[in-house]
Amino acid sequence: MATDGAADAAEVENLYQYGERLNEAKDKSQHVGDYEGILMAVQQGSTKAKQLAAQLIPKFFKFFPGLASKAASAHFDLLEEEELGIRVQAIRGLPLLCKDTPDYVTKIVDVLGQLLVAEENVERDAVHKALMSLLRQDAKASLSGLFKHVESSDENIREKVIYFLKDKVFPLKAELLKPQEQMERHVTDLVKKSLRDVTGAEFKLFMDFLSSLSIFGESAPPDRIQELIEIIEGQADLDVQFNVSDIDHIDRLISCMFMAVPYFMRGASSSKFLSYYNKCVIPVFDKLPEERKQDLLKTLAGCSPYAMPQDSRQILPSIVQLLKKFMSRKKAGEGMNFSYVECLLYTFHHLAHKTPNSTNSLCGYKIVTGQPSDRLGEDFSENYKDFTERLKYTEELVKGAIKKLTQGMAEHNKAMNAAKTEEDKAKIKTEKQNTTTGLRVCNNILAMTQPLHSKAPSFIGDEKITLSWKETPKPPPSKAAAAAGTLVGEKRTASATMGPRANQAPKKARSEGAAFKNQLVNRALEGLSSRGGRSSGRGRGWGGRGRGRSFR
Repeated sequence: MATDGAADAAEVENLYQYGERLNEAKDKSQHVGDYEGILMAVQQGSTKAKQLAAQLIPKFFKFFPGLASKAASAHFDLLEEEELGIRVQAIRGLPLLCKDTPDYVTKIVDVLGQLLVAEENVERDAVHKALMSLLRQDAKASLSGLFKHVESSDENIREKVIYFLKDKVFPLKAELLKPQEQMERHVTDLVKKSLRDVTGAEFKLFMDFLSSLSIFGESAPPDRIQELIEIIEGQADLDVQFNVSDIDHIDRLISCMFMAVPYFMRGASSSKFLSYYNKCVIPVFDKLPEERKQDLLKTLAGCSPYAMPQDSRQILPSIVQLLKKFMSRKKAGEGMNFSYVECLLYTFHHLAHKTPNSTNSLCGYKIVTGQPSDRLGEDFSENYKDFTERLKYTEELVKGAIKKLTQGMAEHNKAMNAAKTEEDKAKIKTEKQNTTTGLRVCNNILAMTQPLHSKAPSFIGDEKITLSWKETPKPPPSKAAAAAGTLVGEKRTASATMGPRANQAPKKARSEGAAFKNQLVNRALEGLSSRGGRSSGRGRGWGGRGRGRSFR
């Protein structure tokens, strides 16, 4: 044992001598033998010798380009050592390998990406620091290396890389992405390539990141915003045949449609989504799964305010037919689905507002626009009679429902006062919330049916109607209230900070689509992710495939 200890000490001493000679030499390339001696310690050395070699190999790496491949291979071997100290020292040395040899950055980042699965905290922390060092050294090459793992890799590695991007890289985009426009375009291209094969939650993560880039900011030209819509359209698979039994595709379509609404608000075209709905979804609405029908109608309603006139003209006949289906003319012994009617009336109003003369033939309205498409000379009185009868019967049912819901609310209030357990109170609170939503649905329907009785109605084309699943906008404070707020000063600020809504975004940022995102997008995306897979035709899609770990 003493002999072994002496040999180990002599070996370490030799390595120190190699390092000192190389450190002192003006022309280090003349000391190839010393550097080769350091490399030999990787295969034959003791634990201490390997730890020292892990420091010396990267330190002098740039001076021996002829040994670069051999030196890199030796250093990678150290990453697979059983001794934690050797691995950590080797990880710390990786950024130095490419400090003056940038061609190695992508390869080193690829290796570090694989090491993100390390179980030991100290090892994983060393990987994080090494990656951040390389990102600051060469962000373009480093991001390219990381995104290779997002495109195709062992599923565990891929997940760790995405978490690293989310937690460490994306928050530092302002620091790392310089020059800004050039680097933001580069990372956008990397993300777009990766989105061919992602889970639902990953897609939302990457889209949120792209939206935060300055090239897609408030001052971005329309073609940039359209670029984001095209990414969402690709994820929604609008070019494939619609299959009513493919729940995965339906959920993706719903989620992507909701995600697209904020971009429609900024001027991007909704034509492709609306065309797909018109040609593929609405014709088979009866065959769709019941639990998805309302979500599909919600997406349609959310999109309708941003439809172009030509899109409105094409889809409006389908909406009218669907609306008639759910607004019967007389008692049919079946209850009316008020939620469907709310969505369809909202959609009808917004589409008709864009192309009012289309309602001449559809509903018998006498609307003059001065366009050749006006059909005022034709008799559509039967259509008008049919449509208004449906409106009247719908209003009868809605008013009856309002009466019952109002009575139910009074009963809930009494029950709440009598409730003794927290469980009972929670149940009653849920029932009250459902009743409140039901009342909002009914009131919205009345607000949208009443203007339609005239032979030349005015269609709602603004935000006067707040759909039942959206948050009701708060009125702006009066001058007196604002003055009162100023007077209370710190107390008001503290109250706002400590309140349950303190962390919410400003109203302007949360307007259209905010409730969509909260109530459906997250649910749908999480659901897609938890199910573990898309339909079989898209590779990993919303699931995964694996590849073994290799540093070579």
